[in-house]
Amino acid sequence: MERKTSLDMFGILSLTGFAVLLGVNQVAIKLGNGGFQPVFMAGIRSLGALLVLLLWMRLRGVEFRIRPGTVPSGILLGVLFAIEFSCIFFALDLTTVARTSILFYTMPVWLSFAGHFLLEGERLSPMKLAGQGLAVLGVAIAVLDRGGPGDASLLGDALALLAAMCWAGIALLARGAPVSKTRPEMQLFWQLAISAPLLLILSLWFGPFIRDFQIYHLGLLIFQIVCIASLGFLFWFWLLSVYPASSVASFSFLTPILGVILGWALLREDLGASIIISLTLVCLGLILINRPAKDRPR
Repeated sequence: MERKTSLDMFGILSLTGFAVLLGVNQVAIKLGNGGFQPVFMAGIRSLGALLVLLLWMRLRGVEFRIRPGTVPSGILLGVLFAIEFSCIFFALDLTTVARTSILFYTMPVWLSFAGHFLLEGERLSPMKLAGQGLAVLGVAIAVLDRGGPGDASLLGDALALLAAMCWAGIALLARGAPVSKTRPEMQLFWQLAISAPLLLILSLWFGPFIRDFQIYHLGLLIFQIVCIASLGFLFWFWLLSVYPASSVASFSFLTPILGVILGWALLREDLGASIIISLTLVCLGLILINRPAKDRPR
């Protein structure tokens, strides 16, 4: 498919669908934690997604090639991926989908802040600074509102924020490190191949691997392996290669909205005024951060 200068209907529907998938994924992890220990499930997910990725590369004729000089940054990519998902799986074990969605999807805030210092041409404009201010205010409101008993966990909130920062670190490596010169499939390979053994070894310290297992927990795990961690991310990388990055990033505000809605609709989570205010501020901030500058073509 040829490179496009703006989103068409296929791109809009695809990005909306992917945002829905990510929102559903938060619920799938929350429910899956009832059957599997969180870190163990994250490790099995990475291992399963790695097998799917290698099969995909074989069927599509994608060359498996580790380029010289990319090993250190590739390993770091995988380590950050392992930390990110151990944090997000535990966060969803401790707190609500709504709170986790709001905090985790502040990743563009931390990426924009880090990019100001580390990436050429990524200086913070007044509009992006305003967006960061709104998003950080939304985060503060979410963290300071502790909710009712069992509804919120300060540790869960902190883990969701740490996961967002690790995700921002992955994005920085994917843009500026030697591994950024490799194909998207190889970048995903490093993340899965390093995180799978790390997470499975780490899971030995967090209790029994199986909790109150039911057959639907296996279905939720397969959904995460196939639809999110392997083919889902490859599809997103492909969209990024076809459509402008700013247009693809502009849909990031949809995922926390859908996560909050799905947490309310499927898990009966309470949505207080503070959650709505926090969600609104974070989404407005993300829109401002991802909005193209006036002097750049869309």
